[in-house]
Amino acid sequence: MAADAAVAAVFEPVQTATTFEETVDRLGTAIRLGILAPGSRLPSERELAEQLAISRSTLRQAITALVESGHLTSVRGRSGGTFVDPEPPLAEGAAGPLPEDWRQVLDLRFAIETGVVALAAERAEDEPLAIMRDAVARMDAATEFDEYRRADIRFHIALAHATGVPRLVALTTEVQAEVSEVIAHIAHPPQVLRHSNADHERIIDALAAHDAARAMRALRLHLDGTEHILSGLMPAGA
Repeated sequence: MAADAAVAAVFEPVQTATTFEETVDRLGTAIRLGILAPGSRLPSERELAEQLAISRSTLRQAITALVESGHLTSVRGRSGGTFVDPEPPLAEGAAGPLPEDWRQVLDLRFAIETGVVALAAERAEDEPLAIMRDAVARMDAATEFDEYRRADIRFHIALAHATGVPRLVALTTEVQAEVSEVIAHIAHPPQVLRHSNADHERIIDALAAHDAARAMRALRLHLDGTEHILSGLMPAGA
């Protein structure tokens, strides 16, 4: 499943000199994207430190930072542990300055996802298509933007999963995190969200028909629409 591939990427060994910072980044991003679901329990400290290949003291520091930021909650006692906060922050950048390179973020997304959708149209099987359809239904039913955005992310990760290339799942997950940081700075009118979700349905139809040209056109319109909305709703001076 797409979710399983993304979770596996979250818990790969941390291989950097800045293990604390990367651990905070890795777990925080996974929480904001909904890969680690609200309310879910993290593995034990020993297991998690082994999976990430970091020391337990570094892990404790990272978890403390994520508790302080509202991403995680620590519960003491026999049934305690470390849990994803039921309402974690979706994007860290919401209250801060807009990333200066936000247009480059959209360019990167375009480069990755147009290649993804071409491969997905050739290779898509029933499972990722079912995940995408479920994500569309969740977006239709969403009453809050955070709900909508998490389902939106689920859709795009499933699209990458349909290629059968794990590295494309990881790249899509990374770029979706950056997109979340950008779109946190704009309003999200319901009409815009409905229009965007209709794009998702057209992408699924093209994938199901294994029509790469149609899938790429549908995705291009979807991404162009996102850029137009961002340009129109972006705060003054951005």
